Amino acid sequence: MSTSHPAPLPDALTMEVVGLIGEVVARYYEDYEEAAAGHALTGAQARLLSLLSLEPLPMRRLAQKLKCEPSNVTGIVDRLESRGLVERRPDPADRRVKLAAATDEGRRIAKGLRESLRFAREPLAGLAEEERTVLRGLLRRMLHPAPTNP
Repeated sequence: MSTSHPAPLPDALTMEVVGLIGEVVARYYEDYEEAAAGHALTGAQARLLSLLSLEPLPMRRLAQKLKCEPSNVTGIVDRLESRGLVERRPDPADRRVKLAAATDEGRRIAKGLRESLRFAREPLAGLAEEERTVLRGLLRRMLHPAPTNP
């Protein structure tokens, strides 16, 4: 019979890092909203367009990635489609499923969004390439930790 022990409280350094990550996320979203507005898009429309600029996705998968209801995704796709930034097409693997895909213009705008993020340009540009490489590695480890052996 095993007794479960509560996880130890995080130390001050961990709490400071968590706070800094929160600030980074907030600044990223603030810049992203501003960049989206510069292209007459809402933040949700810009995020969806950015996802679709990487690969076509089924509506249900888009809803999962954006953490919203499929009906919300349908409305966002409708608005982007009316602007010629997104199109719906049948999924070659399952013709019953519709994929949303960025058009050439949609991919161009998504690229412009990424390039116009001040937060990505300014503070990161102040770091040396080696520092950015280390930061990338640490962030990847945080997002995809190695499995622990039981």
